[in-house]
Amino acid sequence: MNKAKILIIEDDADIREGIRILLESENYTVQEAENGHAGLKLLTPDTDLVILDVMMPGISGLKTCEEIRKISYVPIMFLTAKAQESDKLIGLMAGGDDYLGKPFSYSELLGRVKALLRRYRIYSGKAETEKEEEYLTVSDIRISKKFNDVQVGERQVDLSDLEYKILLLMMEHPAKVFSAQNLYESIWKEPYFYSSNSTVMVHIRKLRVKIEENPQEPQHIKTVWGKGYTFV
Repeated sequence: MNKAKILIIEDDADIREGIRILLESENYTVQEAENGHAGLKLLTPDTDLVILDVMMPGISGLKTCEEIRKISYVPIMFLTAKAQESDKLIGLMAGGDDYLGKPFSYSELLGRVKALLRRYRIYSGKAETEKEEEYLTVSDIRISKKFNDVQVGERQVDLSDLEYKILLLMMEHPAKVFSAQNLYESIWKEPYFYSSNSTVMVHIRKLRVKIEENPQEPQHIKTVWGKGYTFV
């Protein structure tokens, strides 16, 4: 399969460089533009994803997105220092597909990039249909075995890298009881100390908030008192 082509439109040169280095390390072809006008000139039918800053001098990211939507359905991921729900809604209404607030972790950025590219390249016919064995489905949760892509029902869930690794490990071994030590040494790859137990508890709590309908009464990640956690 041809390498995916990603266009970064961002006025901050340091951010552009950091994203470019990250994406090129994943074998993507990357183009850069420092403003909306330059980005529109670089956009082609072969572009698979646009990473677009909202706040730019001259033509804004929102206006750039509207112009892109006149000629292309390429997925657009907004980057912005604004994180309010109203700002996110405006971006999505302008034609964006995803929205990542600054500062962001590179692992979260990469996970979202891969999810957007996967959907676009399949729906546009640029890639072969996914092999089901690359995904694991248990109950209403579907998780990629290769990268951070998780769905609960019809809802896409954004997990941190550690949350994703915990969930994947537990889904690969349903009904197995994992002690806090099991999880910590498997995921963090560090020796376990008693204080590590609270670290595991915090991540389990955050994971439940994201995947459970009612985190107070979890249906998937259950606590086995005195022993650890299990996925059902």
